Amino acid sequence: MTDRLPMILAIDDTPANLLTIGKALGSAFDLQVATSGLTGLALAMESTPDLILLDVMMPDMDGYETCRCLLANPVTRDIPVIFITAQNSPDDETQGLEAGVVDFISKPVNPSVLRARVRTHLTMKRMADQLRSMALIDGLTGIANRRCLDEALASEWRACQRACLPLALAMIDIDHFKRLNDTYGHPVGDTCLVTVASALKACLGRSHDLIARYGGEEFLCLLPGTELAGALSKAEELRQSVQDLGIPNEGASAAPVVTLSIGMAVVIPSAAMTPRQLVDSADGQLYEAKRTGRNRICCIDLHQAG
Repeated sequence: MTDRLPMILAIDDTPANLLTIGKALGSAFDLQVATSGLTGLALAMESTPDLILLDVMMPDMDGYETCRCLLANPVTRDIPVIFITAQNSPDDETQGLEAGVVDFISKPVNPSVLRARVRTHLTMKRMADQLRSMALIDGLTGIANRRCLDEALASEWRACQRACLPLALAMIDIDHFKRLNDTYGHPVGDTCLVTVASALKACLGRSHDLIARYGGEEFLCLLPGTELAGALSKAEELRQSVQDLGIPNEGASAAPVVTLSIGMAVVIPSAAMTPRQLVDSADGQLYEAKRTGRNRICCIDLHQAG
């Protein structure tokens, strides 16, 4: 549980209205303000507030258009938006709901009503965030699952393509995992998966790097903005961290402990390729690592190869 105050972004072109909102909310919230729709969109992208209070009637970009832009952006689409407006006819409410708002507060603002509505929607957002998080977590290991990986890969692919940055992906397989299950039993195998996942996750130092369980004893590591040399260095860190755990796996060909085979692929994303091709290339390198002895890393730089 975090001690961070809930962040509220208030967007209104009238400073007196922003002052009223600030007084009503008091010190229980971290209030950010913007005096135009465009400025508000930029702030929402930068700080990802927990909730947005949005005026309807503003010059240049009104509340309806601002809300539609928020909803269309993957970064801001899950932030609840409350309209603060003097327009409260059924048609106005219908238009607001179609634009994506979750509630309406009439002007002049009643401070008690504002605080109550804000708290209600913050509670609802926390619950939705928890459910969303649970849907993206692997039930056994507690790390990201395949669905989370697919979403992150699609997002990072677009971001790296726009910025002309490399994207590295490592496919990781626990060597002779079936032998471990057969020798020590499935409960030990499950414990091994949890321990390996924890060790892999501990190797990641950047918030946008990702380790996900891909299925069975396979994991994927996503490293945005990472050249081949850096990706290989990280892959070696992952491989060594698991070997250093010393989990017994007697009879395995590579070592008497649990080890990893890793296939690495790096590319500068382009419209001529798809994320699936990056995954398939890493999978091909993983096959090569296993074919040539296991407990090793094989890699390909698709940008140079192409």
